[in-house]
Amino acid sequence: MNGFRGWGIPPSVVRIRALVRKETLQIIRDPSSLAIAFLLPFVLLLIFGYGVSLDARHVPVAIVQDIRSPDSEGFAASLRNSPWFLPVPYSDIHSAVEAMKRQDVSGILWFREDFGRELHSFRDSPVHIVVDGVDDNTARLVMGYLTNVWQVWISHRNERGRDLSVFPVTLGARIWFNPDNRSRDFLVPGLIAVIMTLIGALLTALVVAREWERGTMESLFVTPATMGEILLGKFIPYFGLGMGGMALSVTMGHFLFDVPLRGSLLVLGVTSGFFLSAALGMGLLISTVAKNQFVAGQIAIVFTFLPAFILSGFIFDIHSMPTVIRGITHIIPASYFVTILQSVFLAGNIPGVIIPNSIALILFSVFLFAVIHRISRKRIE
Repeated sequence: MNGFRGWGIPPSVVRIRALVRKETLQIIRDPSSLAIAFLLPFVLLLIFGYGVSLDARHVPVAIVQDIRSPDSEGFAASLRNSPWFLPVPYSDIHSAVEAMKRQDVSGILWFREDFGRELHSFRDSPVHIVVDGVDDNTARLVMGYLTNVWQVWISHRNERGRDLSVFPVTLGARIWFNPDNRSRDFLVPGLIAVIMTLIGALLTALVVAREWERGTMESLFVTPATMGEILLGKFIPYFGLGMGGMALSVTMGHFLFDVPLRGSLLVLGVTSGFFLSAALGMGLLISTVAKNQFVAGQIAIVFTFLPAFILSGFIFDIHSMPTVIRGITHIIPASYFVTILQSVFLAGNIPGVIIPNSIALILFSVFLFAVIHRISRKRIE
């Protein structure tokens, strides 16, 4: 240590370097930290990335034709060529209704006997659509998909010069930022934020709580290191470990799930650092309050993972929530990071989105570490 002083290195830097080295060696010797940082996000991304989807594909739909006609057969063929539907022919409407009651099909498309005649006379064609409303989300998707297939089929008829007056106006739709309309492109960036919330909190909560159980934390308190130096010595190694887990998650999202990355990697890395600081701060705060690994783990799941999963905008739209709940989302760091990730992945570097949300994450980190420093200082006194 005297040699370091001779080089002009402040004693505080020497102590922080020693604490960081001690934590790094502990991480290398303890595979649980590596599992939390790398194995857990890998497994969770595989499970949620492939398991969570808001798309409806190959939905079984009953096709009932009172009288077969070229028009009804043509529309049924367009359904068979669609990736969204799996048409199932039924001879009459009663058997189709019974099939939907048994949940063999999710909807019924019923062509009445005068379908072709009404279509060519430019009147309202008697097509009846019945959708199973038990799953409201799927019901809305099926209705939207059927409407889209119908419009595409009519457009193709118009292109062939038939029944041009059915749709005198042609609408051109364009979807920005997610042109393929894949829910996975929207969900995976939010999923990364939710997973990293849990990872960041667990990394520090469990490891520090373990030190409290083993008594090594008290040993650190009798050293010349200040509370700030001890916190910084614990923060730096786990910050690097968490950024490694973040890099793994982003790599999986981009290359495994084919989510586009339209923004800058530098912006993504810097904002991830802001968020990870807040997540690690939550873990340190939990471990300061609960000095038991089991209790710390339960608190981390209840107060970090679940709010991030439900209230971050990952699945549920924040703007559709009640006013009180929307107010609660402002104290969820993951809600800001979800917005940043979705912007960087799908839209690019948008300063109006990235800057205010990054400032919010910085303020969260400063507040959390100020509270941790204050509480810890009171404990050692």
